[in-house]
Amino acid sequence: MTKITLAERLERVPPYPFVVLAERVRHLQERGVDVIRMDIGAPDMPPPPHVVDSLIAAVRQPEMHGYPGYRGTPELKAAFASYYQDRFGVTLDPEQEVLPLIGSKEGLHHITLALVNPGDIVLVPDPGYPAYRASARLAGAEVVPMRLCRENGFLPDLDTLSPSVLRRAKLLWLNYPNNPTGAVASYSFFEDVVRFAQKWGVLVCHDAPYTDVTFDGYTAPSLLAVPGAREIAVEFNSLSKAFNMAGWRVGVAVGCREAIAALLRMKSNVDTGIFLPLQHAAAVALRTTSREWIHARNAAYAHRRDIILDTLTRLGMEAHRPRGGLYIWTRVPSGYTGDTFAMYVLENAGVAFAPGSIYGQEGKYYVRISLGVPTERVQEAMRRLQNLTL
Repeated sequence: MTKITLAERLERVPPYPFVVLAERVRHLQERGVDVIRMDIGAPDMPPPPHVVDSLIAAVRQPEMHGYPGYRGTPELKAAFASYYQDRFGVTLDPEQEVLPLIGSKEGLHHITLALVNPGDIVLVPDPGYPAYRASARLAGAEVVPMRLCRENGFLPDLDTLSPSVLRRAKLLWLNYPNNPTGAVASYSFFEDVVRFAQKWGVLVCHDAPYTDVTFDGYTAPSLLAVPGAREIAVEFNSLSKAFNMAGWRVGVAVGCREAIAALLRMKSNVDTGIFLPLQHAAAVALRTTSREWIHARNAAYAHRRDIILDTLTRLGMEAHRPRGGLYIWTRVPSGYTGDTFAMYVLENAGVAFAPGSIYGQEGKYYVRISLGVPTERVQEAMRRLQNLTL
């Protein structure tokens, strides 16, 4: 019998946390528990109807079922470039500065594998999306966390990073509006980041899928709008959150052409392009979805946010009021860690929160609560939470 042993690179990363959490939820559901999933950051509402119609029409065309190529169709690349021009005032070369992705997550991993060597340093926000750490470890790099604390608006203090670390740093990850904290970044902060990257020769990777999920009149900027950013940064974006198209798996990397070329070289060796009808429908979404549709969708999220924050306030739980993103980041009651509180709520109320430890050491006493749940289910989850003894 063949003995299966894991490669050393895979031993460096734990199982993906949401796979583990989903197993716990499944066991409860098998016992008949009605579990309300507020742990996953997936939109619950559909895409714009005209986008769905364009996909159906494209699927019926025989020529749309061949291999899609690696670079993305000219139509989709031009649509992303037009979106960046109209939304952020950023001018991009569709051929050299735009690369469609099978969801942005694959791009996060592929750019790390393309550019990072064993022993290099990758600067990662803590708390932060687990994929940043995992991709660095798979590449054999050293992960150096950048602490995000409430006192600093959940922005990293780049001045605290030592020169010895920065001389070895290859990538710096940012993510605003932020997952999991809901924090936002100003244009002036991005200006500081660009100057910092220019000084130290580090590539900035800005993960920006929540730029069109914003509240209270806030408009999220693009890092690439800062002069000089296109030479030292790549921005990752996605239709998952902006257009409620999470399962469609359409993302993009834009910016530094040398980094985009390296990403394409890695990507073309290990995967393929996006199904052609999906590329066509994604281009339709980017070109024709109205700001009114986006504002109405965001208003529904804001209403849910306020329901949750009102409940957390009544329970005496400290929570950041997000102006962007799909999450509420809240400190758990005294006597709990994020892990024990999430387990207690899941087993006693049938409500699933994401333990903050998933996102790093700074999340030990927090949980993340998703807004991507129908409003009536949010109300039911908060009713259950208030009935618990905390």
